[in-house]
Amino acid sequence: MFEPLTERADEAHRLFSYVGAWAPPPAAGEVAWGAWVGRETERTLIGALLLEKKGAAGMLHGPVVVPTAGASWEPVEMAARLLAALMPHATGTGIETLFARPQGLDRVWIRFGFIPVPEADLPRAFKGRPGSGLFAWRGGTALWSTRKPAADEDGRDRALPAKDLEKLQAVHLRQRDVEQEQVGLLLARHFQAGL
Repeated sequence: MFEPLTERADEAHRLFSYVGAWAPPPAAGEVAWGAWVGRETERTLIGALLLEKKGAAGMLHGPVVVPTAGASWEPVEMAARLLAALMPHATGTGIETLFARPQGLDRVWIRFGFIPVPEADLPRAFKGRPGSGLFAWRGGTALWSTRKPAADEDGRDRALPAKDLEKLQAVHLRQRDVEQEQVGLLLARHFQAGL
């Protein structure tokens, strides 16, 4: 069973500590999802994924999975299912870009549309996190670009008029909703097919 964990994600932090994985200190607004085995009264947390959020960007920590007898899936598939459970929640909270360290799970990240990016693209708020390599995902129809926004001569960013910006945002939100629905259907088909 996959479900969100408590707000401070104490269960996830204990699991990260148990497996020796780094996790950021508990913070307000942190999101975590867990994978459980067992019956309601005897449940055991066997997997967790943490999301650290700063503005429209998020840094994923984990997933960590403890191989356990009685688990329905192999650890790599469990990691993929944790990510699948967390992604709609993350995008629903306004996150546009997610970053993650590969941790040998390249095929999981790529399955969900993450691409390798240079360390220089990591926002300042997430710099210094342990690990090597970096994957990133951008929601909606966004293409990855390292191009900096254009600025007028006085140094201010060029902005669209408010009415044009509202129209553009409405189109983007409709496109994102359609794409998220399509991704959900594809994921459901993949999971039903046992991929």
